[in-house]
Amino acid sequence: MSDAFERRTGPAGAIGEDAERIVRACQDMAERFRAGGKLLVFGTGGSVADAQHVAVEFAHPVIVGKPALPALALTTDMAVATGIARTQGLDGVFAAQLRLLASPRDIALGLSAGGDCAGVRNGLAAARELGLLTVALTGGRDAAEADHVLAARSDDPLIVKEVHVTMYHVLWELVHVFHELEAVR
Repeated sequence: MSDAFERRTGPAGAIGEDAERIVRACQDMAERFRAGGKLLVFGTGGSVADAQHVAVEFAHPVIVGKPALPALALTTDMAVATGIARTQGLDGVFAAQLRLLASPRDIALGLSAGGDCAGVRNGLAAARELGLLTVALTGGRDAAEADHVLAARSDDPLIVKEVHVTMYHVLWELVHVFHELEAVR
């Protein structure tokens, strides 16, 4: 029974060790929001629900007084996703959506618990080509290429997802801190 807790201790504690990297990502994200950018979030499998969770956190904050920031989960429109997949394959869905919807001032946030999802990697690559700020929340393999790679230090996808939930809540909170700091200057 204690093994269930011990397996989570290291990965959860590593978030604090990555504080400087997380802060830099949040500063860059806040800068993009101030410039009129929006957050485009995507992932596959269980990360679909996480992408939608992140988007709603930014677009409709539950904490009174926090501003809504424009965010969209690319995983919510099944007609578009399956239409693109029919002609370009599943691995091209997010890249195609980003090419259609994104502007260079936007932020692309890709989630991959295993770190090796081709669709997420292709989406992040397309976002970089378009000039977006790219942030990847990955698993222990750290396979994604992005401006900011925030990797949960575990190979267990369940633990990775648990760490990702904490990471994206910290991203939300600190982006608002930096966004508000600029507003009072």
